[in-house]
Amino acid sequence: MVLSQFTSVDGKQCLKDFFSLQKDVYPVGRLDYDSEGLLILTNDAALNHKLLNPLFKHHRKYIAQVDGQVTTKALVQLQSGVDISTNGKIYHTLPCKANEINGEPLVPDRNPPIRYRKNIPASWIELTLTEGKNRQVRKMTAAVGFPTLRLIRVAIGNITINDMQPGDIKALPGNTIYTQLFGK
Repeated sequence: MVLSQFTSVDGKQCLKDFFSLQKDVYPVGRLDYDSEGLLILTNDAALNHKLLNPLFKHHRKYIAQVDGQVTTKALVQLQSGVDISTNGKIYHTLPCKANEINGEPLVPDRNPPIRYRKNIPASWIELTLTEGKNRQVRKMTAAVGFPTLRLIRVAIGNITINDMQPGDIKALPGNTIYTQLFGK
């Protein structure tokens, strides 16, 4: 796993272990240490402000492998918004799109792999949010009884990881790039 920042904490690998970029380039938003997928890196202050300011709504799409066979009831609850704890207070999430993914998505293997339990199924869901509270997807799936085992951000607005492989980096206009973070 990789910290989505350029400074290591507790000896964990971070972005500077994989990429050599200008000193003024920073990640816009973050991925939890246990999460994977799309990360935008930029020195564009206007883009940074637009993507991090809650007044500017943009979609963030995730796929999540959850513990157990997800139910229609849980998906409807996620779509309507659920209560989670954020900064020590109860917060009701905004409505979102939530769908079950049939089968297993084509994603690179995770390193280290998630735990496997022979007698308990795991299912995949796709969530599209317009907000980004700390560990929000994990808190949301846990609130409806299906804790997240694996979480991958696949899109921010119209920027997607599509055919990217772990560690790939692509350029956008200006001094903005994006990468796909997966394990080591």
